[in-house]
Parts: sequence; structure tokens; C-alpha cells
Amino acid sequence: MDRKLLKVNSPPHIRGEVGTRGIMLDVLIALVPAAGGGVFTFGPRALVHIAISVVSCVFFEWLYCRIAKRPNPIGDCSAAVTGFLLALTVPVAAPVWMTAVGGAFAIIIVKQLYGGLGKNVFNPAVAAYVFLLLSWSSNMTAWTPPRAALPWFTNVTADTVTAIHPLAAVNSGGNLVSPDMWGLFIGQICGSIGETSALALLIGAAYLIFRRVISPRIPAAFAGTVAIAALLFPKGGEGWDFMTYSLLSGGLLIGAFFMATDPATSPVSPTGQWVYGAGCGLITVFIRYFGVHTEGVAFAILTMNAFTWMIDKGFRPRRFGVQPFFRRKRSDNGGGS
Repeated sequence: MDRKLLKVNSPPHIRGEVGTRGIMLDVLIALVPAAGGGVFTFGPRALVHIAISVVSCVFFEWLYCRIAKRPNPIGDCSAAVTGFLLALTVPVAAPVWMTAVGGAFAIIIVKQLYGGLGKNVFNPAVAAYVFLLLSWSSNMTAWTPPRAALPWFTNVTADTVTAIHPLAAVNSGGNLVSPDMWGLFIGQICGSIGETSALALLIGAAYLIFRRVISPRIPAAFAGTVAIAALLFPKGGEGWDFMTYSLLSGGLLIGAFFMATDPATSPVSPTGQWVYGAGCGLITVFIRYFGVHTEGVAFAILTMNAFTWMIDKGFRPRRFGVQPFFRRKRSDNGGGS
């Protein structure tokens, strides 16, 4: 045996070539179908929201790091991902300056004040969406029908905001007749810019799973929990129809695949990811059934973000050779352990 062929190094033995920048670029690529679907459904004003949100997030990250004299992390593209996700959660009729305000909140308050990328407790885009929703509720629930002629930059007039969100229609006692399930699937409904087309979101999610950027555990547990609850306790129509309606309308898919899977704010252990996803699903169902707000996905994700550390601690894998809760026996002479 040739000893030169045997080489032993200290672990880790395999070093991945994909860094933070590569992962963030994959997320940006995966969001393109949803953004394209939003622009196709709501017109160029949706593209304006996306551009303003991305530019504002990048700018505020640069500005904060310059003032705080920290290394500039713009090159990792994480700020661009935050801005992209935030824009997709905003209704197209909302004032365009709101996405800039949301970008400032996401980057400065939620991300940088906690120490930067990987140290934030809450998902910045989700937290910024909730901040905008609680601060300007009327603007964040102003829905327009697909193909409405909207101005690019100026405020939308009140007579243009005429549509009712599908989840709001069901919660107020409506039925599931309009829109049909096909309209829900391809995105011919009202809603936020990036949440309407389930087809576009699933294409992006498949790309992330294929590239191994995310694990399917959290989305499967999240969507599966909502599906089971909707099937067993329908609020309108038949159980199967209401289950499909609950999965395809609202922000469930974008939240399950693109927000709940944020590696900085979600558990790392496989079992913990199943528990985390199921918790997001249960809280979403509870808010949709009994809450004031129509949509509960963002609140569910933020709530489970706060418990991620506990889930990681409770389901961390056992180290090799170490028994949990093992207490060494005292010596026979009564000495210490």
C-alpha cells in the first residue's frame, strides 16, 4: 500500500464552495418568477415598488455601516434579498414611499442593530411588513383587481381600490365561487405583489430545493398543518375546496418557502425544523380563524422566530459518545463526582 495516498486532516473534511453571496443570488433568482407574475398581474407599478425597496435596503445598509464604521456587507446581496421580499409583500396600490420606509426599518432596526447578517432574531422582511401593516393598515390592505390601470409613482385614487382580498371574503361569510381555483393558481386575484401566483412561487421554490438552498421540511410542515386544519374545519364550501383555497390564497406559499426558511431565524436540526414549520402553520390557522387581521402568516413566522433558540436547544443532536442527562457516579470513598 502506498502511504502517500493516505492523507488525514482535522475536520471538517469537505469545504463547500458556495458562500453567502451565492446563496443570496440563488434566492434572488428564485424570486424572479413571483416578481414577474406580480408585474404581469398588476402592471409596471409593481416593478417600481420592487426597485425602490431593493435600492432603499442596499442604501440604508451602506449608510448604517458607514456611520457605525463597520465593514460594508453590500456585496453579499442579503440586503437586496430583504428588499425584494419586502416589496413582494406590499399591495401594489400602497404609496411607493412606504417600501422605502419599510426597507429602513428592516435593515436598521431588525438587522443591523442586532449585529448584522446571521445575528438577527427576526426575519427583517417579515418584521418590516408587520411594521407597515400596523402603522398604515389602510394602505397595506388596499387591494386592486388584476390589470387595473395604476399610475407608476403617484398615489392611487380611492375609486381604484375596489377589490376584496380572497381571505377577507371567506372570513366575512363569503363563498369560494369567485375566483375559481385556476385563477388562484396562476395569480388572477387581488393580493400583495408577490403572493398571488402560486405557480410562480412553486417554480421558485423548486429551484431553491433543487439547489439545496432550503430544506423542504419547514415548508412541508407549514403548509401541511394549514392543509389538515382547513380540511377538517372548513369555513366555507367543501373541505377540499377550502383547503385548496387556504393554500393558494394569501401569503402562505411565499411565507413557507421564502421567509420561514431563513437560515438565520429558523432551527438547524431536522426535527426542530418540523416542529418550527408545524408551529407556524398552527398559529397561521388560529389567526385566520379568530384574529382581527385577515392574514396570519407574517405574525406566525415572527412568533416562531422568537422560539427558534428554544427549539434548537430542545432538539439539538446528541454528541457522539455523550449520553444526555448522564451523571457520573460518586467514588466509593465519598469524594466528589
